[in-house]
Amino acid sequence: MQTGVLKPVLALYTALFIAFLYGPFVVLAILSFQQGPEGGPQFPIVEWSTYWYRHLFGLVPPSRIAPLPIGDSLIRSLTLAFMTMVVSTLLGVASAQGFRQRFKGSGPVFYLIVLGMMVPGVLVGLGTALLSNILGIDRAWWGTAFVLHVVYTYPFAFLVMLAIFNRFDRSIEEAAWSLGVSPTTTFRKITFPVIFPGVLSAMLFAFTLSYDEFSRTLFTSGPKLTLPLAIYGTFAVEIHPNVFAFGVLTTLFSFALLAVYAVLMTQSVRRAKRVPAEAA
Repeated sequence: MQTGVLKPVLALYTALFIAFLYGPFVVLAILSFQQGPEGGPQFPIVEWSTYWYRHLFGLVPPSRIAPLPIGDSLIRSLTLAFMTMVVSTLLGVASAQGFRQRFKGSGPVFYLIVLGMMVPGVLVGLGTALLSNILGIDRAWWGTAFVLHVVYTYPFAFLVMLAIFNRFDRSIEEAAWSLGVSPTTTFRKITFPVIFPGVLSAMLFAFTLSYDEFSRTLFTSGPKLTLPLAIYGTFAVEIHPNVFAFGVLTTLFSFALLAVYAVLMTQSVRRAKRVPAEAA
């Protein structure tokens, strides 16, 4: 295919991909401005209103539609995502650091780590629930669900850090060692600032994957639900525009998280570029 034809085809494909990716969000945002409390998920909009956004925060009179159970469940999801992010990132950095040198059995260990992201979440969640019942372990979002979230997100953090270390210039570490700097100080002052952009990426992967995880949490969270389970339990019976409004706010939160990530990434990349020059 000639270049003159390839470019329009790629442009069309990119446009269709973006429309497919963000089209549902646009529809969600439009439907969230239905009138309330009787307005439902219908199109075209009869009357525009911010009723369902005010409904989320309890700023409207009581009606037959109960508020979404997002208070405690949101805190649980954020706490669980933060816990998972910390543990998975630490394990990912430590494991990738260990894989910088070949060791006996590195191949099987690598595939055992990656296996956590390949096994279907429903099967893992169901198996963990059955094992918990056999062993008499109470299922809880901070216990059994947390373990499964780490098992799921840890491989992503590991692969990100493995790619970062594969591009790492070991000569700057060797220069520090030759000057008598200890390995711990070398890692803290030289290695870590250089790999920090990868650490940020691993943290973002772990946080977002845990925050949105449904199938692994369904069987292991116990009686106290996380946000995805609470929302599912709400619209499994009847869908109201308050779910759409909450979806819009959640998406905006994700965009804000990405913006913070972009700022931190820019600063860390600049700092990482200065470290080799300072070490030299």
